[in-house]
Amino acid sequence: MSTENEGAAVPSAAGPRTESPTSPQVPPVPPEAPAVGPSLDKAPAQTPADTAGQAGNVPPQDPAQHQAQQPPAQPAGPQPTTPGWYGAPPAATGGGAGGVPPYAGGGPWGVPPMAPPPRRKGVGGLVAAVVAAALIAGGVGGGVGYWAAERSGESSTTISSSADPKTESRVPGSVADIANKALPSVVTIEAQSGNGEGGTGTGFVYDKQGHILTNNHVVASAAESGKLSVTFSDGKQYAAEVVGRAQGYDVAVIKLRDPAGAKLNPLPLGDSGKVAVGDATVAIGAPFGLSGTVTTGIVSAKKRPVASSDGGGGGQASYMSALQTDASINPGNSGGPLLNAQGAVIGVNSAIQSAGNGGGFGGQGQAGSIGLGFAIPINQAKRVAEQLIRDRTPIYPVIGAVVNMKDAANGAVIAPSGTNGAPSVTAGGPADKAGLKPGDVITKLDDTLIDSGPTLISEIWTHRPGDKVTLTYTRDGKQTTTDIVLGERRGDN
Repeated sequence: MSTENEGAAVPSAAGPRTESPTSPQVPPVPPEAPAVGPSLDKAPAQTPADTAGQAGNVPPQDPAQHQAQQPPAQPAGPQPTTPGWYGAPPAATGGGAGGVPPYAGGGPWGVPPMAPPPRRKGVGGLVAAVVAAALIAGGVGGGVGYWAAERSGESSTTISSSADPKTESRVPGSVADIANKALPSVVTIEAQSGNGEGGTGTGFVYDKQGHILTNNHVVASAAESGKLSVTFSDGKQYAAEVVGRAQGYDVAVIKLRDPAGAKLNPLPLGDSGKVAVGDATVAIGAPFGLSGTVTTGIVSAKKRPVASSDGGGGGQASYMSALQTDASINPGNSGGPLLNAQGAVIGVNSAIQSAGNGGGFGGQGQAGSIGLGFAIPINQAKRVAEQLIRDRTPIYPVIGAVVNMKDAANGAVIAPSGTNGAPSVTAGGPADKAGLKPGDVITKLDDTLIDSGPTLISEIWTHRPGDKVTLTYTRDGKQTTTDIVLGERRGDN
């Protein structure tokens, strides 16, 4: 059973959420690109969204579903060819730590450019390509048959292709090379709750002490009284336990109970702050339980506000200022690494955007990839992981104000009141000290435009408590700028 988390598209505005140093705060997600999708390791399910949220707390979101679109069939037949690159991600210009090295052989991933194929869109083009391949194979077969007939006295008609040294050695930096190095450090996680329910997700070796980094929604069902097991690519399985988890960040750290005999080679961590749109990506995980699956793509966007829910119906949503990728990511990929062209981790795959109510893969009614995947930037995931390893408790930066999470607006609106009629601006909190009041509309945090409550929360959570940020807000039609020192909230409750 695959356990993928579903992220829900974030509306341009959202219902009220309260934020204070002692209670969870909700960061807003922009309407511009409500990127949210099924978190990658639990079966997506619809969950009602909260109407109010603190800047730092995450309300449940409605998971989006998707249906694959079938292109119209087109007639097969010879098609015009055009020189160009085909079948591989575009060459990256930089990303991760140190940027992307030049590709060998003239093509991306160190692979020589392929011959230009017919440029035909739709099913017809695909059929034409398949037919052409079959005809070429048939031609080769006929030639071999004639060659063998002319030499009927020979004992064998078997022909072996000559070895290709370049292929056999795998070009350094190619996808095959990256996968070969990373796969032994990527694990499949099976989580089982006390009542026997569970699912499958992914994680990767974080350090030589046996810590594994993954998503919270991958292990949440087994966190209290359930069971966790970790399986490496060599088939060896180990029992594990939860060290700490942060629901709002959707980050968790687990540890092997007895790491003796395990090959603990931590994956190198890149710098997600240096990633550029267009950089090549490699994702590794266990989509629908298929362990060790490798897919490729590019970084499609940065700082994409995303709110995701595991579809369980009882938990809060997670917020992230995500890296977006078109690498194929499906339920079961959650918690797996998103790598750059150097094989360094730049993100933790967490959610996908899906469309419609389709799915049904494996009879589970789950949606699959439509090329919109989202990963927690590794710089943030690393910071959270270190907190969890150190004291097992997540710490969230907050502004101490409740913002609307539902109302459509051109910013994050501070709600008239907080939960159960409490003040929406915490007395003595960061927002109060900065002079913010109910009704103020926050439109910018430093240089980042804020278009909704979820966007504000996802951006706040990229910082640390104690950081000074500049907020721009409007009150009675007048724009004002103020500095604010972020407070903190410990724990998810």
